[in-house]
Amino acid sequence: MALKLADIKAPIAKELDQFEKHFKNSMKSKVPLLDRITYYIAQRKGKQMRPMFVFFSALMAGGIKDATFRGAALIELLHTASLVHDDVVDDSYQRRGFFSVNALWKNKIAVLVGDFLYAKGLLLSIENDDIHLLRIMSNAVKEMSEGELMQIKKARLLDITEEEYFEIIRQKTASLIASACSVGVASVSENQEEIDKAALFGEKLGIAFQIRDDLMDYGTADIGKPTGIDIQEKKLTLPLIYALSKASKDDRNKMINIIKRHNKKKKKVAELIKMVHQSGGIEYTRKKMEEYQNDALSILKEFSDNGGRKGLEDLIAYTTSRKI
Repeated sequence: MALKLADIKAPIAKELDQFEKHFKNSMKSKVPLLDRITYYIAQRKGKQMRPMFVFFSALMAGGIKDATFRGAALIELLHTASLVHDDVVDDSYQRRGFFSVNALWKNKIAVLVGDFLYAKGLLLSIENDDIHLLRIMSNAVKEMSEGELMQIKKARLLDITEEEYFEIIRQKTASLIASACSVGVASVSENQEEIDKAALFGEKLGIAFQIRDDLMDYGTADIGKPTGIDIQEKKLTLPLIYALSKASKDDRNKMINIIKRHNKKKKKVAELIKMVHQSGGIEYTRKKMEEYQNDALSILKEFSDNGGRKGLEDLIAYTTSRKI
């Protein structure tokens, strides 16, 4: 039976409710327009995945403290800022089924709101002397920016290698989960070995999570219907990279031609998805996902067997088995 997120959250439900108040308070401003926009952002609450990683990691390392709440708020502030800016960069007018900030208040205000959220995160850490937590999160923001820029460059050239793919997703996606886990441990412990180990766990899980996300674009019975969104955006993910590496010269040229010139045509995209399946790209990608998933589990086993570790183990199962 598939795990339900509500069941996984149960051991830290009280802390997550408290966190929501911390997060909303951390965004407060004396400017009415800012308050209206940040209230709108807070109402579009997601699944609380990042705070869950923070709290379970802290619990695993000894217990949840005040610094854990500040760490979770810092993660959410800087991540939310990056999402607001991403929507401007991508000309995206929706996020999780809601209008984006730039759709409602235009780009200029959206950029300034993102800047405000970054500043609030910095101040939250500085005012509480949480420089060690700020250092972890600032490095993640740097990594995310570098990964995004590398992906944009490679999408233009269509020459990404498997090694480059893993580096991009390590930076773009895994660095955030890694920082959430290491911030959780660092909020309750000064043991650098455990902090680093938590970061490595988050990185392995983050890569497995992104591989799963990339698999969804190609669809199977256990993943869901194919979307082809990555192909439309000319993103070369692992299933396609593998297929291209195994294709004959003629098939490779045909696939590249679809990505470059016919990526908006449903029939052509479906044809490309079929070629990826026939190449063994889905099986290869799933195997890689399972390797990273197992690596993450192995790292967790080095921590004490308690409620925090159990929560993280459940999150591994949830994040790598979800369907569209």
